[in-house]
Amino acid sequence: MVLLNLKNVSFRYDANWVLRDLSCDVAQGEFLGIIGPNGSGKTTLLRICSGILVPGRGMVALEGRDIRNIPRKALARTMAFVAQDSPELFHFKVNECVLMGRAPHLGRLQFEKERDFAITRQAMEATGTLLLASRNLADLSGGEKKRVHIARALAQEPEILFLDESTAYLDMKHATAIFDLLKALNRDQGLTVIIVTHDINTAALYCDRLLMMHQGSIFAEGRPEEIITEANIREVYETRVTIDRNPENGLPRISLLPQSLSDPRKPVKAGAAPQL
Repeated sequence: MVLLNLKNVSFRYDANWVLRDLSCDVAQGEFLGIIGPNGSGKTTLLRICSGILVPGRGMVALEGRDIRNIPRKALARTMAFVAQDSPELFHFKVNECVLMGRAPHLGRLQFEKERDFAITRQAMEATGTLLLASRNLADLSGGEKKRVHIARALAQEPEILFLDESTAYLDMKHATAIFDLLKALNRDQGLTVIIVTHDINTAALYCDRLLMMHQGSIFAEGRPEEIITEANIREVYETRVTIDRNPENGLPRISLLPQSLSDPRKPVKAGAAPQL
């Protein structure tokens, strides 16, 4: 079943169109990865899908309904968004921050009930933040803060979870734990997960389908083994790679080649900077 539908979506910042006539569907229960180089429109697309940004043209529909016509609080009961750099809530403790995820479920002037506190605790247990519950956010590392904001999103009990660079600042142990948790929620509870990531190898491991963005448009979409090819990476990222298969699961695995794109036989001089 199509849960989220984008039809002919375009968006611009001032006079600069960063998304152009983009259409795609997201199925209920899908784990979708959005990949692409810097400036390709990944984060803008994610923010439009979640209703944070309004497209200049086209429409985003949630279960057939234009999300512009859905009240913000009702939308927050359906969708949760974890930004790459979440707002700093320096004066709050971890448990207070995670409890904020219950706000969309509370009525006007209504206080949290036992169920809200139980769900908050479950979210902290799942993200490994329960031991941080009484600490101030200002005292946490970047990785710890990231896990707290993911816990707050899970406390919303959303149907769709959007994450922009969800494992930024996390070490390998905690990054793997977060992705394992997201996959388990996706598989066992039907949570729809949409992530933006620069880690293509991790996207190949966890995502059912990938959208590869290039210059504000969808360059390719499909299963990881269909999208992650040397030709696609060379065209979109302007980078030479080799791709083999992960011996554990047969999924594509990228290794970078350090040679210059323009002449792979020419060594890169020490101190030479790439053109950005």
